[in-house]
Amino acid sequence: MKNAVIIAIVMTLAMMGWNVQSRAEEFTKVDTGKVVAALKDPNWVVVDTRLNDAFNGWKLDGITRGGHINGAVDFSANWLKVEEKNLKEPLQEILATKGITPDKQIVLYDANGKDADNVAKFLHSLNYPHLFTYDVKQWAADTDLPMTKYENYHLIVPAVVVKEILDGKYPETFKQDKPIKLIEASWGEEKTSYAKGHIPTTFHINTDRVEPPTPTEPPMWILADDATLGKLALEIGVTKNDTVIVTSEEPLAAYRVATVLRYTGVDDVRVLNGGTLAWTMAGYELETERHNPVPVKDFGGPVPGHPEVIDTMAETKAGLAEPDRFILVDNRTWQEHIGEISGYSYHDKKGRIPGAIFGYAGKKDSYGMEYFRNPDKTMRNAEEFLALWREQGIDTSKHLSFMCGSGWRVAEIYTYADVYGLDDIGIFSDGWIGWSTDPANPIVTGVPKKN
Repeated sequence: MKNAVIIAIVMTLAMMGWNVQSRAEEFTKVDTGKVVAALKDPNWVVVDTRLNDAFNGWKLDGITRGGHINGAVDFSANWLKVEEKNLKEPLQEILATKGITPDKQIVLYDANGKDADNVAKFLHSLNYPHLFTYDVKQWAADTDLPMTKYENYHLIVPAVVVKEILDGKYPETFKQDKPIKLIEASWGEEKTSYAKGHIPTTFHINTDRVEPPTPTEPPMWILADDATLGKLALEIGVTKNDTVIVTSEEPLAAYRVATVLRYTGVDDVRVLNGGTLAWTMAGYELETERHNPVPVKDFGGPVPGHPEVIDTMAETKAGLAEPDRFILVDNRTWQEHIGEISGYSYHDKKGRIPGAIFGYAGKKDSYGMEYFRNPDKTMRNAEEFLALWREQGIDTSKHLSFMCGSGWRVAEIYTYADVYGLDDIGIFSDGWIGWSTDPANPIVTGVPKKN
C-alpha cells in the first residue's frame, strides 16, 4: 500500500511538470505547451543540446525544420566529449554565461533522444535540481511555432554532411550540377599535418600558397597578389562554379584558405565546422593516403571575382576617415590591442591602428579564438559575440572591416559574421603587420578612452 502511494505521488508530480529523477538519473519529459510557457518565464531556461550545426540551421537527426527554438540558448552534448584537462571548470563558466544556473528550471531539448539526457546527467552531477527533457521534433513539426536559423548557415558544414557527400549524396543546400571539391589546408609541408591523417579524398594546400613568405628577415606572411592567386586556383583544379569545402586540423588555416578562395572568385566556398576534430568526434576515420588535385585551364571568371571580401590598405584608410559608415574591428587579444605585446615572434611592432575598436578574438595568444568558438572548435552562438561587439560600441549597421595580425583570425570571424547574416563586411588582410611595417602609418598604444 505504501509503495502504491509513493508511485501515485511521483506520477502526479510528473504530470504537474516537476522534475522527478530516479537513481538511474531519468529525467522528466515535457510537452510543447510546457516549452512555450518556459520561454515566457524568467525562472526557466530552454537549452538546445544538439550539435551546433543543428542550432545554426542544418536539418540533422531527421528533423523537418532546421534551426533552433526562438529564445533558446545552446549547450551541446558534444562539448562533453572534448578531451581536455580540467574541462569541467570551463564548462561551468559557459553555463553561467548562458544563464544556465542551478536556481533555474531547465528544459533540455534534442532530436536524437540522447543529447538532452547526456547534458542532464552532467548538470545533475553539478547538483542542478530542476532538469527536464524535450523532443524538438515535436516543435519542428508544428509550423506555427517559430524556429530561427542563421541566414547563411550552409557556409559551415557539419561532419555528417561531409560524410554524406563522400558517400555520393547531395545533402541539403548542395546542387548536383556543381562539382564538390574537398581541400585540407595547413601551414607547412604535408608532413606537418596532412600526412598524419586527413578527411578522406582531400588534397593538401600549404597556406604559404595564399600568403607567400616575404624575402625579408624575418619573413612576413602577406596575402599573395591576384595573379598568384589566379594561378593557384588553376593548379589545384578549382573553378568559379565549383563548391569547395575546406578542412583543417586547425580551423584557422581552413578559414584563411576559404576566404582567399572566395576573394579569388569561387562563388560557393564552405568550411568543415570544427575542423578535423568534428570529423573524429563524429566517429569517422581519417586516412593517410595522399591525393593530388587535378589542374584546370580555365577558372571561369575574373580574378578577383569577389573583391569585396578584402579591404585594401587604401580602402581601409579611406574608411577610417569616415567613421559614420566604417568601423575597423581589431580582432586581436586585449594585450595586442593596447600595445603590451606584438602577438608575433617575428614582428616586434606593438600598438594599434588609430580609430580601430577592440572586437575580441582569443584570451591568451595570436592563435586563440575563445570568444568565437565552442569547446569543440565550432562556431559560438552568434548572439553572444554580437553582444560583446555591442558592449564595445561596434555598430553592425556600418561596414565592418575585420583585422588581426595578417588575416588568419579574422578569416574565421568574417565567416561567422557572414553565417549570421551580416553582409556589409570585409577583411583588412594586411592587418597589424602590414600597417605597422610602414613607418609612415600612425600607431597608438595604451587603453583607449571610452567615448
